[in-house]
Amino acid sequence: MSEAVDAALLARMPLPPAAGGKEERGRILVVAGSRDVPGAALLAGMGALRVGAGKLQFQAPASIALALGIAMPEAMSVGLPETAAGGISPDAAAAVLERANQCSAVLIGPGFVNDDATGNLVAALLAGIRDCPIVLDAAAMMRLKDHADLLARHSGRVIVTPHAGEMAGILDVGKDEIEADPAETARRVSDRFGIVVILKGACSFIAAPDGRNYSCTHGHPGLGTSGSGDTLAGIIAGLLGRGASPTEAALWGVYLHGEAGNRLAASRGPLGYLAREIPGEIPAVLGELCG
Repeated sequence: MSEAVDAALLARMPLPPAAGGKEERGRILVVAGSRDVPGAALLAGMGALRVGAGKLQFQAPASIALALGIAMPEAMSVGLPETAAGGISPDAAAAVLERANQCSAVLIGPGFVNDDATGNLVAALLAGIRDCPIVLDAAAMMRLKDHADLLARHSGRVIVTPHAGEMAGILDVGKDEIEADPAETARRVSDRFGIVVILKGACSFIAAPDGRNYSCTHGHPGLGTSGSGDTLAGIIAGLLGRGASPTEAALWGVYLHGEAGNRLAASRGPLGYLAREIPGEIPAVLGELCG
């Protein structure tokens, strides 16, 4: 039985206090982007800062890093060696790890190229990140089955954010099989890998390694738009950086994302609002929920 994610549930698991300077509210590393999808990193970074994370760093392919830094002057932006396909080269793993192991949370994957090089990079990062929580998004989570032993090193500290199509690819089954019982799928994957799973959809199902199960219908169909998932991944990473546990960050993130969609639907219209507008709604929602 899944517990509903609503304001009453969140009131029972308050976020860490927002007092203190930026160092106290976490340093977030977003490892993201590719030559063809540079904006995904930006959307994720916006999500992380809008939930109150203190400091933000990007690591991205060298061809887009400067543009990211200009688009988001609040963040440091470091360029990395890239592959012929425009993704981050596995040779960059050491440079990523040097920063990752000084951070409060790491987000890996928005805008990544889905190829062998990405799989090798993710494996190297999972092997080298020591003890901070990790969000795997988009192509970074597509080879979970290959990374089972590495994920075991991070038991309870990893969050994945697939929609039904991505989950079908992860498990190598048909999408209809996922949609037939999404709650059980989330539960099974969480148990198998020891990770927090957010299986996104009109009703999102969240499963935690300790056996807790949740469902969230709070949101709006207009959230089904390009880049929306990148903002959600960034929101969750920002909450982790502030000190929320992985399960708390997942639940708060899904709810905040959904409420932002509700407010945009009311102010802009039911369809046509943009993913870049989602993070701007978050501070007011947090203010109302947290006082």
